[in-house]
Amino acid sequence: MAFTLFPDSRLALARDALAGLSVGDALGSQFFVPGRHPADLAAGRLPPPPWEWTDDTEMACSVVAALAEAGRVDRDALALAFARRCEPYRGYGPGAVRVLRLIRTGTPWPVAAASAFDGQGSCGNGAAMRVGPLGAYFADSTSRAAEQAGASAEVTHAHPEGIAGAVAVAVAAALAARARLDGDRPEPARLLAGVAAALDPATEVHRRVRRAADLLGRPLPEVVDAVGNGARVTAQDTVGFTCWVAATHLHDYPTAVRTCVEAGGDVDTTAAIVGSVVAAYTGVGTPGGVPPGWLAAREPLPAWVG
Repeated sequence: MAFTLFPDSRLALARDALAGLSVGDALGSQFFVPGRHPADLAAGRLPPPPWEWTDDTEMACSVVAALAEAGRVDRDALALAFARRCEPYRGYGPGAVRVLRLIRTGTPWPVAAASAFDGQGSCGNGAAMRVGPLGAYFADSTSRAAEQAGASAEVTHAHPEGIAGAVAVAVAAALAARARLDGDRPEPARLLAGVAAALDPATEVHRRVRRAADLLGRPLPEVVDAVGNGARVTAQDTVGFTCWVAATHLHDYPTAVRTCVEAGGDVDTTAAIVGSVVAAYTGVGTPGGVPPGWLAAREPLPAWVG
């Protein structure tokens, strides 16, 4: 079905994805606290609020603010926004803190991003963790979502795998939001095929998304063994898994987030990525969507995001 998305509609989709991302991030981060167990969440026992969000949400808020202002990614402006808003106590990795400090003190972002990991650039999952709302914003064009996701990634992640991770998540969120508008939930295999088609076949991210499609219907431990759970904090170890979870549980936000918690690994980031994609489809406060009680427990977002 052909349709026109006006700016307000785009932002509404992006904000739903941001709600899903931030709640997943904030709830997932609670399970790094000693004494918290995935079985508690499965039994409906939630951590006490407020649930504080991490760098995943802070950077995603900058992405949404940039889209609200310009309707596209201005790499120079986004790099500076990331750098100026970085609060290291939010859980930024040391590599990210270094790159953002360089940008903040005047180093051009292409130089700063390329300096990471002895000139290889970062293949971390940071570009993927923040990009779901951008994908939802471009629900009418997966090619535009992919192009803009790549642009948003490049300001901090010069490695092809880091960029591919962002493209994969953005395309997944675009497909999810498009399915919501069409009223037609895609079969998991079709969603994963759409993501894989947008990726460079030479990347490991592409291979793991394809592997995730082969694992549909398999038990969670088998999936984690095959494609990872973010424990290595790389795009390669994170994105295939999150695409599998989102495709499998696209209609059920609470189950999708619980699956990330049960899988372990980089739980705040996997739950943020999955949460953004699933909420792009389900919305907030709907059957299967982001539960209002979970949203209320999440720390409020910064005022500047609007």
